[in-house]
Amino acid sequence: MWYFVSPRIIFGEGALDALEEIEGKRCLVVTDKVLVRLGLVEKVTSRLNLEFWIFDEVEPEPSVQTVLKGAEIARGYLPDWIIGLGGGSAMDAAKAIWILYERPDLEPGEINPFIRLGLRKKARLITIPTTSGTGSEVTWAIVLTDTEEHRKMGLGNRENAADIAIVDPAMPAGMPPQLTADTGLDALTHAVEGYTCSWHTDVTDGMCIQAARLVFRYLPRAFDDGSDMEARERMHNAATMAGLGFGNAMASIAHAMGHSLGALFHIPHGRTVSIFLPYTIEFGAAEAPGRFADLAHILGCSDAEGEDGANALARCIRDLTVRVGNPTAVAGAGVNREEYEAALDTLVEHAFNDTQIITSVRTPSYEELRKLFVYAYEGTPVDF
Repeated sequence: MWYFVSPRIIFGEGALDALEEIEGKRCLVVTDKVLVRLGLVEKVTSRLNLEFWIFDEVEPEPSVQTVLKGAEIARGYLPDWIIGLGGGSAMDAAKAIWILYERPDLEPGEINPFIRLGLRKKARLITIPTTSGTGSEVTWAIVLTDTEEHRKMGLGNRENAADIAIVDPAMPAGMPPQLTADTGLDALTHAVEGYTCSWHTDVTDGMCIQAARLVFRYLPRAFDDGSDMEARERMHNAATMAGLGFGNAMASIAHAMGHSLGALFHIPHGRTVSIFLPYTIEFGAAEAPGRFADLAHILGCSDAEGEDGANALARCIRDLTVRVGNPTAVAGAGVNREEYEAALDTLVEHAFNDTQIITSVRTPSYEELRKLFVYAYEGTPVDF
């Protein structure tokens, strides 16, 4: 038995106008200071017909301490609605704040898929992405950073999927090229891993395939010309579709490795997972190449079958990564070799214990995972 969880999705030009229909007394807007300064928060609050409080203290890779502070504010303000406005960090923080507001008896680390949360007694959740990548607007996943242990915590429960996701292409229109590349490659990684992980389903496959197609076609255009609104809209849709795909299947080993690297070296999430994606494809293809080769054919990378087709998919992804100016190896992301080698045991341990590793079509041993980290640093195609 499988589940498919999705908010009500309002998308396309003018989607923000749906906020005018929201009924209630008070709303807590969870966001960051950059979006306040850019005027994107005002685009949202100007459409609200209810009181609002702006909590703008969300940092990149949000910490447990931040969501605890936000939940305390919510318990004092008593909102009917919580809006997560921003990239994945703000939307994940909003999900966690909402849960802790409704369930003050829980610690953040106790949020998991196997308990009954009993949400929506106090408030409901709206998510509004301002980047085109994380898909957090439609997933129930929450990633928080434990700043004491320098690791990312994968949390979430199907109940904490948003009630409404508003996907308006006007919101990401001002993204600079680097952010466009990072978030776009994040969406691609979601689509590829959602399609090739061991928990994929017929229902999620279509979402992942179309999202990957859109990224390959429109990411270069959005990167080259941020004012290309067709490319912006199609990338925004792709990110949401990839979120629905992998959010109802799973991600895989590239995410486990990316979470580990990002937490220790503070590299943007989309950059880390996309660096590791081709290496993990090559690793998985040595034992289970079929779906990787199928996707290579669908995307026009290669008509070859088996491992040759799978490896062609890895090459296509590297080529796209280079096309949008991103690194294809950890060294290219500015990570010092000595610091990386010193952190290798921790990197492997954190990735080995990450929830996303369990759906890999080829389960790595501890030593194989260590080799993957080494190969990805140097940029060496996987041959084991």
